[in-house]
Amino acid sequence: MRLSSGDWVIIIGYLSFALLVGLAYAKRAGRGLADFFVSGRSLPWWIVGTSMVATTFSTDTPNLVTDIVRTKGGVSGNWLWWAFLLSGMMTVFLYARMWRRSGVLTDLEFYELRYSGRAAAFVRGFRAIYLGVFFNVLVMGSVTLAATKIGHILFGWKPWVMVVLCGSVALAYSVASGLWGVVITDLFQFALAMVGAFAAAYFSLSHASVGGLAGLVEKTVEKLTFFPRVGDAELLISVFVIPLAVSWWAMWYPGSEPGGAAYVAQRMLAAKNERHSMLSTLWFNVAHYALRPWPWILVALASTIVFPQLGDIKSAFPGIEERLVKDDIAYPAMLKFLPHGFLGLMAASLIAAYMSTIDTHLNWGTSYVVNDFYKRFVRPDATDKHYIAVSRLITAGLMILACGVSFLLVSALKSFEIMLQVTAGTGLVYLLRWYWWRVNAWSEISAMLAAVFGTAIFWTFGSSIATQWKFMAEIDERGVAHIAVHWQLLGTACITTLVWLPVTFMTRPTSRATLLKFYRLVRPSGPGWKQIAPEALEVKSPDRFTRNLLSWVVGCLTVYCALFATGSLLYGRLTAGLILAAIFVISGIALLRIIRPSSAEKHA
Repeated sequence: MRLSSGDWVIIIGYLSFALLVGLAYAKRAGRGLADFFVSGRSLPWWIVGTSMVATTFSTDTPNLVTDIVRTKGGVSGNWLWWAFLLSGMMTVFLYARMWRRSGVLTDLEFYELRYSGRAAAFVRGFRAIYLGVFFNVLVMGSVTLAATKIGHILFGWKPWVMVVLCGSVALAYSVASGLWGVVITDLFQFALAMVGAFAAAYFSLSHASVGGLAGLVEKTVEKLTFFPRVGDAELLISVFVIPLAVSWWAMWYPGSEPGGAAYVAQRMLAAKNERHSMLSTLWFNVAHYALRPWPWILVALASTIVFPQLGDIKSAFPGIEERLVKDDIAYPAMLKFLPHGFLGLMAASLIAAYMSTIDTHLNWGTSYVVNDFYKRFVRPDATDKHYIAVSRLITAGLMILACGVSFLLVSALKSFEIMLQVTAGTGLVYLLRWYWWRVNAWSEISAMLAAVFGTAIFWTFGSSIATQWKFMAEIDERGVAHIAVHWQLLGTACITTLVWLPVTFMTRPTSRATLLKFYRLVRPSGPGWKQIAPEALEVKSPDRFTRNLLSWVVGCLTVYCALFATGSLLYGRLTAGLILAAIFVISGIALLRIIRPSSAEKHA
């Protein structure tokens, strides 16, 4: 593709804006660690929630959705991530307020607030490096891989050129302005990315071989179902039953894990109060699941018509690198049909999507390494000025590592599957640790180790197991049998759960003093604290467990109805669309009434 001078003006203008924001907030970010990592705990819900949405609106997200639609049976394949709304809504109503009440700087501080002894210190330090460096670099590497594919298609650049250009700008304002610069640029990045996504969908539908929305529906009718067909047992299990019955509570999915998924927890801690923390995560889940998916899905469906085979993409882009040609590259390939002006806007929006994710991961990853490892175990007595200087160095180091990892990955979907598998089964620990006093540090340590162990078993012996258990087998592009991903996830989740539950009862509980201190500070509700509550009778939880559960159910119903109402109307199924829209409106009004603040909350 060849960009016009007007396209380049749009792109350069956006990059300049991001750098100016970084410079504008550099002084404020340098006032202390709380300003650098949680914006002084002063952000309103709409900034916090939009920043969360912008972070998950990455360059690899439309690529991932395209990969799923093309390889997982069509639209219904998106249950691989739609199922995580269940845990996302739990974050809103059962966890957001408690996170804000905890008052920690990073979610890893939680470990020494909730647990006691050397095990608590170990798990905090270990996860600071494991999540802040290794896991975080894998996520950023996946995002950067998607950016290199887009740059290769749009500009004909070698992968390293895209990495150096966009990575340098994101690094510059992240280093300068901390979370202040991240959240302010995220507002603009989200708006730009949404405009670009709708533009891509419009011009993809306008392609002659697609024939508009009606043509798309007619030519891809077998891919349009919201749920896998009952007759296709393998697809039903892999993209609906396993995600809906197991994955949402068993896996750690960035952006939805109720126990505090890194940047989501960081944003909740940056909110000005408990209610703003709750409202920010509600807005995030509505936008993440109901507002954004359809432009990506429409482009993905159109790509199955325009580029039904990967060879068609190779033919359309003769100079493309062989290792980059996977199904996820079909999304940037569809951008070929945008006219000038819109092409520049789309390019800028994708760069914005990339940078909005990278800047957040750089900031929270650095917060782990500095606050939860360096400050806690290496230099506990240094000044904030020293810690901020170290933070800026660590930020640069994480960016360099992520760029290197991007060259080792092959596709967005494969990276997503790896991230899910190495955390399979750990989600239940993160759910229960807030509501059951008996969960201890060894519960989390054993769950982490068991998940990695289970993953290693399936990676090492997968071919042998698949040969003996045919129903689990899946044949890859090389003709080699291995265990299908959904069976690997289920198996690893079972192994993890069967390890951490016995370990919980075989090890000493958290000290009584620590549990009481945590209970008095966070004030959790529910029956899981009956052993502790009588010793702190002065504490009254402001939460109502049954009301929160009702809000969770109604919230999930509201968002799913909005998602499927939009899809039905796009498909031309007017009756179904109107019925779902009516349920969305009714359940939305009911949800607003349920979460309406009490008189005590209004005067708090």
